Amino acid sequence: MASKKTIKSAIESMMFIWGKPLDIKEVADIFNVDKKEIYGYFKELQEEYEQEGRGIVIREVNKSFQFVTRKENLDYIEQLCTPVKHKRLSQSALEVLAIVAYKQPVTKGEIEAVRGIRCDRVIEGLTKKNLVAEVGRSNAVGRPILYGTTDEFLKQFGFETLKELPTIEDIEGVLADDDIEAPGIDSVYLQQISLDLPEKK
Repeated sequence: MASKKTIKSAIESMMFIWGKPLDIKEVADIFNVDKKEIYGYFKELQEEYEQEGRGIVIREVNKSFQFVTRKENLDYIEQLCTPVKHKRLSQSALEVLAIVAYKQPVTKGEIEAVRGIRCDRVIEGLTKKNLVAEVGRSNAVGRPILYGTTDEFLKQFGFETLKELPTIEDIEGVLADDDIEAPGIDSVYLQQISLDLPEKK
């Protein structure tokens, strides 16, 4: 069996090569060790990078890990890289995304009941951006599709798990901030969504 030092070294190499979030189960299968042990190694590496104040940090996304740049270095990175034009998510898209995030799993009909208008095209757009995905079927009449957020949603909005979503009392109080941009180079946080939508009459 490989030593702890060897496994941690290999994990760093694999994260660097893999690019996208690396699932602990895949790593555990490679080394034939328990997932809890591998998870502990990832967390140790994460803490080591944080303590050293490295320019690269390790981010957790639903029990998967990946290398990302430290957010405090964003200004320097933007100066180095060719400016990227950000495409804004529409207010409708942000409203639907917020409803899905807080009420998931949720059907299109339930989303429309909150918003008061149809949202077929909005859901289609969010699905193409991989922020929302089909997660099953409801037991209601007709067995409508259930929607939920994706790991890409967590990654782009800066969350490790859905438990980090801000607490709200009324999902109908979710309204998107006009200044929020679509996911891109910048870290975008769902906390920026305003929570003062007037009650529907």
